[in-house]
Amino acid sequence: MQQLGDITVILRTYQNVVATGLFDEVLVATDSDLIFKEISDNGGRALMTRRDHQCGSDRIAEAASGTEADIVINVQGDEPFVDGDSLKKLIEVFKDDPKKEIALASLMTPLHEAEEVENPSVVKVIVDLNNFALYFSRSPIPFDRDNEQSPPYYKHVGVYAFRKQALIEFSEQEMTPLESAEKIECIRYLEHGKKIKMVETLKLNFGIDTPKDLERAKAHLKQLNSE
Repeated sequence: MQQLGDITVILRTYQNVVATGLFDEVLVATDSDLIFKEISDNGGRALMTRRDHQCGSDRIAEAASGTEADIVINVQGDEPFVDGDSLKKLIEVFKDDPKKEIALASLMTPLHEAEEVENPSVVKVIVDLNNFALYFSRSPIPFDRDNEQSPPYYKHVGVYAFRKQALIEFSEQEMTPLESAEKIECIRYLEHGKKIKMVETLKLNFGIDTPKDLERAKAHLKQLNSE
């Protein structure tokens, strides 16, 4: 509900997603009266969900269960700069998966600053040679033992695309051990043997988790508006 420019973070995120024109329906799933009112009062669609969900995917599963959608995209409310090209790439993952082997797709972007690699608030992901996720962690992964390889580091961007059935199944499962340790919900999919396709994006997508992030977002918005 913090201001980013002349509107709130959540409203800017919602409007940016709608503006992509990629979706049959866009709604905000929330248990917050403030957020519900903010979206509804500005002509958007919001859905009040239960307050006892343990993670965002459980909340999205409740919202999605009442729709006829095959694919559900979850853009977290603190991702105001998510772009249409990245979202379109996520959708293409499922179009290129005729056997429906992929349960989930998500975004990753290269990390270049050591401070971000070391920051536990920044979730890192390592992938196999086909860009399927091997693991997510708040620790720096991979670990550069000899300090010689300069391995690539990727940040996990908080945007998910689900097959609806996989999302529903997720919400019916208990939290798994590694998920509980890292507090990263998509690890649950890996622990159950699901495939997560990661899509690289070079677009600047970042969440707003701290006051420092908000100041960075304000500076980025100012730069965008001056271009």
